[in-house]
Amino acid sequence: MDSPSRSSVIVIGAGVSGLSAAKVLVDNGIDDVVILEASDRIGGRVCKENFGGVSVELGAGWIVGVGGKEPNPVWELALKSSLRTCFSDYSNARYNIYDHRSGKIFPSGVAADSYKKAVDTAIQNLRNQGTDAEDVSIVSEPPCTPKTPMELAIDFILHDFEMAEVEPISTYLDFGEREFLVADERGYEYLLYKMAEDFLFTSEGKVSDSRLKLNKVVREIQHSRTGVTVTTEDGCIYEANYVVLSVSIGVLQSDLISFTPSLPRWKTEAIEKCDVMVYTKIFLKFPYKFWPCGPGKEFFIYAHERRGYYTFWQNMENAYPGSNILVVTITNGESKRVEAQSDEETLRESMEVLRDMFGPDIPDAIDILVPRWWSNRFQRGSYSNYPIISDCQIVQNIKEPIGRIFFTGEHTSERFNGYVHGGYLAGIDTSNALLEEMRKDKERKSEGQSFLLEPLLALTGSLTLTQAETVSGLHKCDLPTQLYLNGKLGIQEAIL
Repeated sequence: MDSPSRSSVIVIGAGVSGLSAAKVLVDNGIDDVVILEASDRIGGRVCKENFGGVSVELGAGWIVGVGGKEPNPVWELALKSSLRTCFSDYSNARYNIYDHRSGKIFPSGVAADSYKKAVDTAIQNLRNQGTDAEDVSIVSEPPCTPKTPMELAIDFILHDFEMAEVEPISTYLDFGEREFLVADERGYEYLLYKMAEDFLFTSEGKVSDSRLKLNKVVREIQHSRTGVTVTTEDGCIYEANYVVLSVSIGVLQSDLISFTPSLPRWKTEAIEKCDVMVYTKIFLKFPYKFWPCGPGKEFFIYAHERRGYYTFWQNMENAYPGSNILVVTITNGESKRVEAQSDEETLRESMEVLRDMFGPDIPDAIDILVPRWWSNRFQRGSYSNYPIISDCQIVQNIKEPIGRIFFTGEHTSERFNGYVHGGYLAGIDTSNALLEEMRKDKERKSEGQSFLLEPLLALTGSLTLTQAETVSGLHKCDLPTQLYLNGKLGIQEAIL
């Protein structure tokens, strides 16, 4: 069991936000930072796994927002690390929509018309939600609900596969509209290891720094005006002046971590108002390719009467040629349903869908990989998804510090929530705010000591020369304590 030695800051969570927050602190001279990570690795929802002989990304997979007027900081890290990526163009996916009944691709004209109609409807829906509800004179008719398999599939792409955001989208506006799939054997997480190398001791590609403590599941945070005490599941206790809490919004909504005293109601209400998106990429390995490949064929769509049922597919040939891997993305309710069933059942359902599209003679998959982000008690989802029309105060309340507890993570980024760069920038912002608070705290203590010291210095004339010389050699903050210990003044040490 670790002894409760006190540090300046404890960072809870070693994902992109926690690491970027810790780096800022260390870069500013706060060396005694302790990072507590619940799992056995760094990265959080940036996580790779070997599947079918290649590295696949179970969580974050794309660097979104490239080619704009400002450099995306995550893209900059990728360039610096020579991370291999592939450009992703979703525009042709709408022309590769398979009818589950006939197995044929819908004519491009029909698909284009349906897609335009869905986009227009989505825009109108956003406008309606953004209009003052009391001014009914300018609210148009409610948009029609998607009903046909094609409409349901396109609606899923617009609102689930990619986040429904109000235009203009901050990421695209600031950083650009291009998106790149990470296709590097070292994984997306390699960027986090390179970041960690800048401020933590590493050895043979792994973090060996004692300030990073893995497999430490935080269960309780006690906080007061004077500091924080963190208790982990294995009974270890850590004390610090401040805590940076970099856990997901799903964990904040769960009962994994308790707070003593409890968080105020305005904080918990804001946390509960944030939606948690569950985003599941199911990987299937085949003995050979049976799907179309080439330009414009990376993505294809399955149109079914059930919205979101194995809808969005991607072949991995651009990322890993010859890998013979397909990926199908499901979300939210379908994700939770699939997580609760066996991989064998998921494989059976996936093969039925593929045979609807490509015929009964295609080979069976020889392997399957199903991530379970919702069931993972250290994540409880994939990313935050604020309501399209939400009070900015909700985000502010979620990120607002509670005494000595500072909150960070992609869910605290008002402009970039849900993105890796949002988490990265949030960690930096949070640590800068904490550094400012530490500076102010130091000033307050200095002012308090000066206020106490002035009347005490007037009393030193009654001391003997030897005593006065002794006092003059002390640091100012030690003077009241020393006078008390010498029996000259009855001042309690606690007032310091």
